[in-house]
Amino acid sequence: MRHREGHLPVLLEEVVTWLEPKPGGIYCDATVGLGGHARAVLERSAPDGRLVGLDRDPNALDAARAALQPFGDRVTLVHARFSEARGVLERLGVVPVDGFVVDLGVSSPQLDRPERGFSFRNDGPLDMRMDPTTGETAADLLQRVDEVELARIIRDYGEERYAARVARAIVATRHAEPLETTGKLAAIVARAMPRHEHHKSPATRTFQALRIAVNRELEELEAFLDVVADCLRPGGRLCVIAFHSLEDRIVKRRLRALAGRGEGAAGPPRFRLLTKHVVVAGDDERAKNPRARSAKLRAAERV
Repeated sequence: MRHREGHLPVLLEEVVTWLEPKPGGIYCDATVGLGGHARAVLERSAPDGRLVGLDRDPNALDAARAALQPFGDRVTLVHARFSEARGVLERLGVVPVDGFVVDLGVSSPQLDRPERGFSFRNDGPLDMRMDPTTGETAADLLQRVDEVELARIIRDYGEERYAARVARAIVATRHAEPLETTGKLAAIVARAMPRHEHHKSPATRTFQALRIAVNRELEELEAFLDVVADCLRPGGRLCVIAFHSLEDRIVKRRLRALAGRGEGAAGPPRFRLLTKHVVVAGDDERAKNPRARSAKLRAAERV
């Protein structure tokens, strides 16, 4: 299913298979983005299934509103972070819901629009906020943190082996001139690297790290996983798509704990793991959609 603007939601059939949307059900797409997964859920839950879509990016909500307009009042869209899902659903009076979808990836328009500052491929302001209406930008963060903290961010969130060298180069530059554009940052990172991988930009890991820090992505994920069991009815299902190993480790560890297995397990199990191993895209999807290559899906059922 191709979405408007050429958007192709990742692992779409797998999400619908594990979520099992049904007529009359209430579902939450907690990162609705451009509405690709939401559309499929609404189609499978016709004629009277409902969907609440959340997104922290107002631009994404506008796109989802246009894409999902044919479904009328079966759709409710809310400007909110996915960690706020419980409060939103309680205010709407729809707790517990029958299923959750969470796609933790950055959307194509966020990457493709230079003014959002997510990508080093096009020069733009060093912003990186998923919600451009609030919070500090990547430029603010780089001006504020010291070299030790910056190296930690790049190492922990970007899994960058040369984090200390990159942090040193950034701090040395910012003393001389403000760091305000993605192009300038990418050039500093490239010069700091002793060697480059031929298939990957030297700035990839540093940009990932800064984006995660600016948007507090791992804290958001932990906060969501803390409350998701309370929002699902017994038999309700959760599908989470992660795009890098940091997120996937958090999801794997927390779902195992909620299923009464492994580190952190406490009390009776609240979930049954549906996916024994992580689900990845098939060769066809990976060929059609480069974003699908790093997508990892895990699914669980509330008990």
